[in-house]
Amino acid sequence: MSGTSLKPTLNAWHLWGLAVGLVISGEYFGWSFGWASAGTLGFLITSLMVAAMYTTFIFSFTELTTAIPHAGGPFAYAERALGPTGGFIAGFATLVEFVFAPPAIALAIGAYLNVQFPGVDPKLMAVGAYLVFMTLNIVGVKTAATFELFVTVLAIFELLVFMGVVAPGFSWENFTAKGWAGSDEFSGVAVAGMFAAIPFAIWFFLAIEGVAMAAEEAHDPHRTIPRAYIGGILTLLVLAIGVMVFAGGAGDWTTLSNINDPLPQAMKMIVGENSGWLHMLVWIGLFGLVASFHGIILGYSRQIFALARAGYLPKALSRVHPTFHTPWLGVIAGGVVGILAIFSDELIKLGGQTLTANIVTMSVLGAIVMYIMSMVSLFVLRKKEPALLRPFPALGYPVVPAIALVLAVVCLVTMVWFNPLVSGLFLGLMGVAYGYFRLTAGRRAALAAPAAVAAAAAEVVPEPSAG
Repeated sequence: MSGTSLKPTLNAWHLWGLAVGLVISGEYFGWSFGWASAGTLGFLITSLMVAAMYTTFIFSFTELTTAIPHAGGPFAYAERALGPTGGFIAGFATLVEFVFAPPAIALAIGAYLNVQFPGVDPKLMAVGAYLVFMTLNIVGVKTAATFELFVTVLAIFELLVFMGVVAPGFSWENFTAKGWAGSDEFSGVAVAGMFAAIPFAIWFFLAIEGVAMAAEEAHDPHRTIPRAYIGGILTLLVLAIGVMVFAGGAGDWTTLSNINDPLPQAMKMIVGENSGWLHMLVWIGLFGLVASFHGIILGYSRQIFALARAGYLPKALSRVHPTFHTPWLGVIAGGVVGILAIFSDELIKLGGQTLTANIVTMSVLGAIVMYIMSMVSLFVLRKKEPALLRPFPALGYPVVPAIALVLAVVCLVTMVWFNPLVSGLFLGLMGVAYGYFRLTAGRRAALAAPAAVAAAAAEVVPEPSAG
């Protein structure tokens, strides 16, 4: 086993568990911040629009993941289609998405645990979660993926239990009351609120694309990855709409916006504070947060590994553990950044939003930039490499990928408009990263030269011998 190569051990079930598990924390928290600006009805429309973007994106993205199964995922597609600068933009955006999502989830884990242990600082519990799941990711990818599948199934079960428990008290009148940005009337304010809520609708589905980063560790990725993606997006669509509607109809939904634990608080409205159902939700509900937290650590570590292997990050970060065959330094590096984000209140609390809301927005900005780069890469590769083997071509090409691209651009423009300070921080980080990218151009050229020579040698067909 090479010091910079990964071991293929994952089957379709592992990958489906990863696809759903990466995202499923978005059903437990984060999305309810969208109610604060859009209301329940406005946010429902925003969520359906975002769901359309993700569905068209996934049915297009699978073309890239199966044609180019690479741990770098979007970075590899963009570099191949658009060159090193395109690879840098996609790689930076993906890294921001996957490095900034875990601290938001860790804070939610701390908030859930704080319900049971009020005397313990939620931030310290968030750091404890990092230490536990960084260790698990270093121990081995198959162990990590099997654990991911287990907690994902439990998390799905718990969301179904939540819907079942609150269903008897569900009221459509509760859900629709002041449902247009805090008003009973549809207006221009409601429309503005719907656009402002886009990042929190994206949180319902954010990081499903991370399965692509396990492509080098998948058995038969041409078959297993499309199955994982299609099964994953369908599972998440049902869960996202169900959880949002049932929570909104449980009581006064305005008390559930801008908090990290909307599901336990919604259940309290139906069963009271001392119900066994509530305690079960808090404890088993942690599995949903853990599934995403654990899976995204796997995702960011593979992205760091791939970028370092290609010379975009320091070479040391591409080292694979000699025993566990995992990118252990990548796991640690992303964890350090995440833990610093948890304690960087004054830096991250911008624009009057909560720390969690701004971390979510930063992560979503990275995701949207990456989606745009991926769809542009798909169109470019269709022209540039028409003979490329595409085991799972984009459905409805070019219409379906075009819909995904247009919706992603709309999301990016509105997010920048409504979040200028976080967007400025995102661009500032990109500027610093681009400076490093330019300074290390020589190292990437040195890494690319042997690969180019090997590729050219492989294309040489020897003349048949005269004898």
